[in-house]
Amino acid sequence: MRRSRSSTEESVKYSPFWPDGLAHHLASPLPSLYENLETSASRYPEKTAIHYYGGALSYAQLRKEAEALAGFLQVQCGIAHGDRVALYMQNSVQYVIGYYAILRANAVIVPVNPMNTTAELRHLIEDCGARVLLLGEELYENARPLLGEAVSHAIVARYADYLGDRTDLPLPAVLTGAVAELDVLPEFSAARAPRAVRWRAALAAAEQPSPYVASGEDLTVIPYTSGTTALPKGCMHTNRSATHVVAASLQWCDLSSDTVILCAMPMFHVTGMQQCMNAAIALGSTMVVMTRWDSRCAALLIERYRVGFWIAISTMMVDFMSLPDLERFDLSSIARLAGGGAAMPKALAQRIEARLGVPYMEGYGLSETISATHINPPRRCKLQCLGIPIQDTESIVVDPITLEVLGPQVTGEILISGPQLFKGYWGRPDATRDAFVEVDGIRYLRTGDLGYIDEDGYFFFVDRLKRMINVSGYKVSPAEVETLLFGHPAIQEACVVATPDARSGQAVKAFVVARAGADVSATQIIEWAHEHMASYKVPTLVEFVAALPRTGSGKVQWRLLQDRESAARSG
Repeated sequence: MRRSRSSTEESVKYSPFWPDGLAHHLASPLPSLYENLETSASRYPEKTAIHYYGGALSYAQLRKEAEALAGFLQVQCGIAHGDRVALYMQNSVQYVIGYYAILRANAVIVPVNPMNTTAELRHLIEDCGARVLLLGEELYENARPLLGEAVSHAIVARYADYLGDRTDLPLPAVLTGAVAELDVLPEFSAARAPRAVRWRAALAAAEQPSPYVASGEDLTVIPYTSGTTALPKGCMHTNRSATHVVAASLQWCDLSSDTVILCAMPMFHVTGMQQCMNAAIALGSTMVVMTRWDSRCAALLIERYRVGFWIAISTMMVDFMSLPDLERFDLSSIARLAGGGAAMPKALAQRIEARLGVPYMEGYGLSETISATHINPPRRCKLQCLGIPIQDTESIVVDPITLEVLGPQVTGEILISGPQLFKGYWGRPDATRDAFVEVDGIRYLRTGDLGYIDEDGYFFFVDRLKRMINVSGYKVSPAEVETLLFGHPAIQEACVVATPDARSGQAVKAFVVARAGADVSATQIIEWAHEHMASYKVPTLVEFVAALPRTGSGKVQWRLLQDRESAARSG
């Protein structure tokens, strides 16, 4: 996709498989994220905004509680325009309320991975300067050392407060335990000015927020990178960059206010945040929220609430399609199934389409682009493919050293330009400068991902630029080897890393999770690999593990395994 400019116009070459009837550009200006809630609550006040394990919250109630919490943040916690507020929770009703309350308070959301430890939480809090923390009670002990130091106020939520009176749905453990005994005041008193207060007490204070004044160029959310190769960095996004992705994705997937959206992806991650939660709010549709992934619960929810749109990563789909009685569920309501983060194995994608009647629509995006930049056209999906650039977005593939624009089928670094690009990394001007490059007068984001474009304009991922393995001068893509290994009937998952080799410099090692009940040896896998890939790509070592380490968004933490292997060999 290369743009040529003249003095009077710009043109973009689009894929010939651009979705029928879809405009190439979005209308401008777009409403802000909070204005989306205002509009939906005005249009559909009594409509269910959130289904939560038998409980339900209407749009009118969602707006009311978001406003009450916004007032508390401003009046009792001292939050002012542009201040950062950390959101440290699992998926829940309170997550949605808290997210929109921070927006309503004219403040900036800092989503925090609920898997983060005290040290990791401290890094984010101190890095972005957030003084107020909204968190789940199960995470309180992680946050308590920060109270009175980096954090001045904390509002503690119990997710189970929003459950229905009775439910036959399988509940995660965090929803079934007794109320935790915490040093948190159950009632708010301004005279005592507690550092930590219960969620319901903050709402009961019934404080009124000041007028909403945030503009399209104001900072609205700072998601942090996963930190797999360095300390996490905060990606500064405005209302403009965030709402562009939401509006573009809704049009691309042809969703409406009648579409029920399953929110199983973690909301702290840009995919769950944008494509699930914020998409539902913008549409005025109903979201079905899952706190923890459970394949049987997901099947029950899809059937019960007639879910029409579902975002799921490949590991979720492996688990879902492995349900022994999947055939008994009515899943016919699903009209769109999408995902990304890791390539969907071809064999699994074919099984999914055969069972659900819809293709698995892969997409691509980064924290720096607050979700999608590329999505497969709904009626022309390609397997193991990132898709094509969405509305108002340009993407090219270049030589990572010379920045020469490359043609079809030639691997290089993927660059992106569009309105969803972040403003930069919070407090890191040098890293921000290094993240961008100019090609033919256009400013692009360097993704650090290697890929190529085919003749139809579709983009394909090869590997991370810094992850390639050098075997006797041959470049090996770990992602390619992992995909090939998935074809072995006894392998459920695999992660490939480099291992030192006296003869070739580096060799390939595979960490393998075997399928339940499989009886296979490392030697058998290596022999199989020799029949299915070039010899220099074949793992020389295979190590069986019970599970692969993952980030909170489900991505395999290959860097941890690489560091472990490097340390073991150097020792």
